[in-house]
Amino acid sequence: MTNRLQSTVAIRRWAAPAIVTFAVTAALTALTAAPPANAAAKQAPPAAPPTQETAPREAGEPIMAIVSIKSQHVTIYDAEGWILRAPVSTGTTGRETPAGVFTVVEKDKDHHSNLYDDASMPNMQRITWSGIAMHGGPLPGHPASHGCVRLPYGFAENLFDKTRLGMRVIIAPNDPEPVEFSDPALFVPNAAAIAAAPGRAETLAAEAAEAAKTADEAKKAAAAATRATAPLAASLRKLEWTKTRAAAELAVAERVLAAARANQAKIEDRRQKAAAKAAELAARLDTAKADLTSKLDADATAQDPAAAARAAAPLTAALHKLELVKARADAELAAADKLVAAANANQAKAEDLRQKAAAKATELSTQFDTAKADAKAKTDAAAAAQNAAKAAEAKRAETAKVAHDAKLALEPVSIFISRKTQRIYVRRGIEPGYDVPVTIRNPDQPLGTHIITAVARTDGGLRWTAVTIDNGDEAKAALDRITFPKDVLDRIGPTASPRSSIVISDEPLNRETNYRTEFVVVLNNQPQGGLAMRRPSDDLRRQDSGGFFGFLQWGNSDSQYASARQRSGQSNYYQRSW
Repeated sequence: MTNRLQSTVAIRRWAAPAIVTFAVTAALTALTAAPPANAAAKQAPPAAPPTQETAPREAGEPIMAIVSIKSQHVTIYDAEGWILRAPVSTGTTGRETPAGVFTVVEKDKDHHSNLYDDASMPNMQRITWSGIAMHGGPLPGHPASHGCVRLPYGFAENLFDKTRLGMRVIIAPNDPEPVEFSDPALFVPNAAAIAAAPGRAETLAAEAAEAAKTADEAKKAAAAATRATAPLAASLRKLEWTKTRAAAELAVAERVLAAARANQAKIEDRRQKAAAKAAELAARLDTAKADLTSKLDADATAQDPAAAARAAAPLTAALHKLELVKARADAELAAADKLVAAANANQAKAEDLRQKAAAKATELSTQFDTAKADAKAKTDAAAAAQNAAKAAEAKRAETAKVAHDAKLALEPVSIFISRKTQRIYVRRGIEPGYDVPVTIRNPDQPLGTHIITAVARTDGGLRWTAVTIDNGDEAKAALDRITFPKDVLDRIGPTASPRSSIVISDEPLNRETNYRTEFVVVLNNQPQGGLAMRRPSDDLRRQDSGGFFGFLQWGNSDSQYASARQRSGQSNYYQRSW
């Protein structure tokens, strides 16, 4: 909804008494110098070239410079009015100085051109990064530069020491002057918010510094924890391989022991059989011996010894045969005993090897489990450290953003409203802010180009001036057609300060607007030869082709913001909270 009431505009020209005196003197001079009627055919002498002037009062810090292409002069203003005037030489035909709204983005006391044979451009104050600047140079009395604004050498040196980066530079096709301006739609700062802003910025900066320190420490701790886990995987793999090999050795030892036990049982069985056979043969031999002895004893009492001897002969042969068989059985038993003894020794050796292999496997398994648990603990600690570092980094980024925004709240705020794009753009200094749609009544009708600037604080808020450099509505009428989004006013109004500004234009932002400038607006109905012949610097093209500020397209200025919104579906500006 419309957030303004109807009001009147208090307008008066910024004019010190000296200006009035100058005007009156000039008028009287013109009257006294008027030729008589009979001399009408005579040619009037050429007008004297403009000269440098200084306001007859103590000057404040310059707030804006207005360059008139038509009159070839520049006027410097502080919060109370004009303070310095001087002739200039702007761009010649085909290389015209662009008319529009700029700011000083760089200062160089002893600058030399990188385009024009290292030409000296002393006390250079750059207003576009492609090469438009104000600097000392020769003034032939007419446009003669390649697009820059040449100043008298002494004037350029004097001005260089007085200005600061961010000073507004308005280049106009005609001769505009700032007029005092008031309207309910203008920012109304909050005294309490302004008073609290420095302390809040300092506190938040300290918090951001502490968060940055904590994040750095957390990052180092996470790196150390990660380094500690680096050798763990290799160590675990080595231990696991050793454990696997020990388990394999144990398995082999168990198979050997099982084989030794089986062999011992087999040999023991053979021994038992050999022992049984030997015992049986021993018994048979004893029986045979007893039978033979009995027979011999009986034969000894016989009447026929020869017949007895013949009868005993088979017994004796059988006995000898049994003795031989028994001897062989005894030998087999002895061999079996030896085999049993060897098998028992082999089994004992295999058992010992198995016990050693089992002990080794158990020890390595314990080592592996311990190392695995230690590795898990260290890995978990590293993960926790990484999470802590991420949380600390997130807090650092958040506190840094809040502190940055609080610091920006101390800077003047700039608003640009484009009828071309139907959007409102917000910045603090050169810091990209955000842009949102804006409602403009009768959007098909020109607004003109107006620069409304807060020049000083007052008891009720801020004192403003307006400068109009392009045809359209007057500044008040243009402002009345715009409905400011309430959330924008709520975010920037309470801490608005002198040098804050509202630029209203039919034009879009020019391609020169980037991450190192304030808003740059160029009048497209005026010649721009001096700007058109220049290309953006390589540094800016690299930044804008894919860097953080890639939304600024070096091409058709009408599409430079639309293209980014089409890609993201959102605002192309980096969103700030201020």
